Amino acid sequence: MANESLQPADELSVTMILADAAQVADGKLSVLGGGIAMVAPKPQPLALAFIVRVPWSRAGDALPWVCELLDAERMPVMAGDVPVLVNGEVTTGQPQGWPESQPLNVPVVISFNGLPLQAGATYTWRLSVDGFSDDAWQLPFSVAPQPPASA
Repeated sequence: MANESLQPADELSVTMILADAAQVADGKLSVLGGGIAMVAPKPQPLALAFIVRVPWSRAGDALPWVCELLDAERMPVMAGDVPVLVNGEVTTGQPQGWPESQPLNVPVVISFNGLPLQAGATYTWRLSVDGFSDDAWQLPFSVAPQPPASA
Protein backbone atom coordinates (compact mmCIF):
# COMPACT_ATOMS: atom_id res chain seq x y z
CA MET A 1 0.00 0.00 0.00
CA ALA A 2 1.48 3.34 -0.97
CA ASN A 3 0.62 6.87 0.00
CA GLU A 4 1.61 9.93 -1.94
CA SER A 5 1.41 13.56 -0.95
CA LEU A 6 0.78 15.95 -3.84
CA GLN A 7 2.22 19.37 -3.02
CA PRO A 8 3.56 22.42 -4.81
CA ALA A 9 6.99 22.04 -6.43
CA ASP A 10 8.68 24.06 -3.67
CA GLU A 11 7.59 21.66 -0.91
CA LEU A 12 8.71 18.20 0.16
CA SER A 13 6.59 15.21 -0.80
CA VAL A 14 6.83 11.56 0.13
CA THR A 15 5.74 8.15 -1.17
CA MET A 16 5.75 5.25 1.34
CA ILE A 17 5.46 1.48 0.83
CA LEU A 18 5.63 -1.58 3.09
CA ALA A 19 7.41 -4.59 1.58
CA ASP A 20 8.93 -7.97 2.34
CA ALA A 21 12.35 -6.50 1.53
CA ALA A 22 13.85 -3.41 -0.06
CA GLN A 23 17.24 -1.82 -0.66
CA VAL A 24 18.78 1.35 -2.01
CA ALA A 25 21.62 1.00 -4.51
CA ASP A 26 23.02 3.64 -6.85
CA GLY A 27 20.29 6.06 -5.78
CA LYS A 28 17.53 3.67 -6.84
CA LEU A 29 14.95 1.85 -4.72
CA SER A 30 14.53 -1.90 -5.29
CA VAL A 31 11.49 -3.51 -3.66
CA LEU A 32 10.56 -7.18 -3.20
CA GLY A 33 7.00 -8.05 -2.25
CA GLY A 34 5.90 -4.42 -2.05
CA GLY A 35 2.47 -3.04 -1.29
CA ILE A 36 1.78 -5.06 1.85
CA ALA A 37 -1.42 -4.06 3.67
CA MET A 38 -1.60 -7.11 5.98
CA VAL A 39 1.25 -9.05 7.56
CA ALA A 40 1.28 -12.52 9.10
CA PRO A 41 0.87 -12.79 12.89
CA LYS A 42 4.43 -14.01 13.42
CA PRO A 43 7.77 -12.21 13.55
CA GLN A 44 9.06 -11.74 10.03
CA PRO A 45 11.37 -9.50 8.04
CA LEU A 46 9.69 -6.33 6.79
CA ALA A 47 10.93 -3.20 5.07
CA LEU A 48 9.48 0.27 5.13
CA ALA A 49 10.58 2.15 2.04
CA PHE A 50 9.94 5.76 1.20
CA ILE A 51 11.03 8.27 -1.38
CA VAL A 52 11.44 11.88 -0.33
CA ARG A 53 11.05 14.26 -3.25
CA VAL A 54 13.22 17.25 -2.44
CA PRO A 55 12.57 20.46 -4.37
CA TRP A 56 15.58 21.99 -6.14
CA SER A 57 15.46 24.93 -3.74
CA ARG A 58 16.15 22.52 -0.83
CA ALA A 59 18.90 20.51 -2.54
CA GLY A 60 21.99 20.48 -0.35
CA ASP A 61 19.95 20.88 2.86
CA ALA A 62 20.28 18.18 5.50
CA LEU A 63 16.67 17.17 6.18
CA PRO A 64 16.17 15.10 9.35
CA TRP A 65 13.38 12.53 9.34
CA VAL A 66 11.64 10.51 12.05
CA CYS A 67 9.43 7.48 11.45
CA GLU A 68 7.41 6.02 14.31
CA LEU A 69 5.10 3.04 14.65
CA LEU A 70 1.70 3.83 16.18
CA ASP A 71 -1.05 1.50 17.40
CA ALA A 72 -4.78 1.80 16.60
CA GLU A 73 -5.17 4.45 19.32
CA ARG A 74 -2.35 6.50 17.73
CA MET A 75 -0.04 5.73 20.65
CA PRO A 76 3.62 4.76 20.11
CA VAL A 77 4.26 1.02 19.93
CA MET A 78 6.81 0.02 22.54
CA ALA A 79 9.62 -2.52 22.23
CA GLY A 80 10.29 -3.06 25.90
CA ASP A 81 10.69 0.41 27.41
CA VAL A 82 11.42 2.27 24.17
CA PRO A 83 9.14 3.30 21.33
CA VAL A 84 9.59 1.77 17.87
CA LEU A 85 11.09 4.83 16.23
CA VAL A 86 13.74 5.24 13.54
CA ASN A 87 15.39 8.47 12.46
CA GLY A 88 17.90 9.62 9.92
CA GLU A 89 18.65 12.34 7.44
CA VAL A 90 18.22 12.86 3.72
CA THR A 91 20.55 15.08 1.73
CA THR A 92 20.95 15.61 -1.98
CA GLY A 93 23.18 17.77 -4.09
CA GLN A 94 22.25 19.81 -7.15
CA PRO A 95 23.28 17.63 -10.11
CA GLN A 96 24.65 19.56 -13.05
CA GLY A 97 22.16 19.72 -15.90
CA TRP A 98 19.22 18.78 -13.68
CA PRO A 99 16.11 20.89 -14.48
CA GLU A 100 15.47 23.24 -11.56
CA SER A 101 11.72 22.64 -11.87
CA GLN A 102 12.14 18.90 -11.25
CA PRO A 103 12.42 17.59 -7.65
CA LEU A 104 15.22 15.24 -6.62
CA ASN A 105 14.23 11.79 -5.34
CA VAL A 106 15.94 10.41 -2.25
CA PRO A 107 15.03 6.77 -1.48
CA VAL A 108 15.24 5.46 2.11
CA VAL A 109 14.78 1.92 3.44
CA ILE A 110 14.26 0.81 7.02
CA SER A 111 14.52 -2.97 7.47
CA PHE A 112 13.22 -4.95 10.44
CA ASN A 113 13.76 -8.58 11.42
CA GLY A 114 10.72 -8.62 13.69
CA LEU A 115 8.43 -6.03 15.23
CA PRO A 116 6.35 -6.22 18.43
CA LEU A 117 3.06 -6.70 16.55
CA GLN A 118 -0.11 -8.32 17.90
CA ALA A 119 -2.31 -10.64 15.84
CA GLY A 120 -5.50 -8.92 14.66
CA ALA A 121 -4.22 -5.41 15.42
CA THR A 122 -3.83 -2.39 13.16
CA TYR A 123 -0.82 -0.09 13.05
CA THR A 124 0.38 3.01 11.25
CA TRP A 125 3.85 4.19 10.28
CA ARG A 126 3.99 7.99 10.62
CA LEU A 127 6.81 9.94 8.99
CA SER A 128 7.94 13.49 9.55
CA VAL A 129 10.64 15.21 7.50
CA ASP A 130 12.38 18.39 8.62
CA GLY A 131 9.84 18.77 11.44
CA PHE A 132 6.88 18.60 9.04
CA SER A 133 4.35 15.79 8.72
CA ASP A 134 1.40 15.31 6.43
CA ASP A 135 -1.58 12.97 6.74
CA ALA A 136 -0.45 11.40 3.46
CA TRP A 137 2.89 10.51 5.10
CA GLN A 138 1.22 7.79 7.14
CA LEU A 139 1.08 4.15 6.10
CA PRO A 140 -1.52 1.97 7.85
CA PHE A 141 -1.35 -1.82 7.87
CA SER A 142 -2.94 -4.73 9.73
CA VAL A 143 -1.75 -7.96 11.27
CA ALA A 144 -3.75 -11.07 10.35
CA PRO A 145 -5.62 -12.82 13.15
CA GLN A 146 -3.91 -15.76 14.80
CA PRO A 147 -5.12 -18.98 13.13
CA PRO A 148 -6.93 -21.37 15.46
CA ALA A 149 -4.76 -24.07 17.02
CA SER A 150 -5.21 -27.47 15.37
CA ALA A 151 -6.65 -30.18 17.52
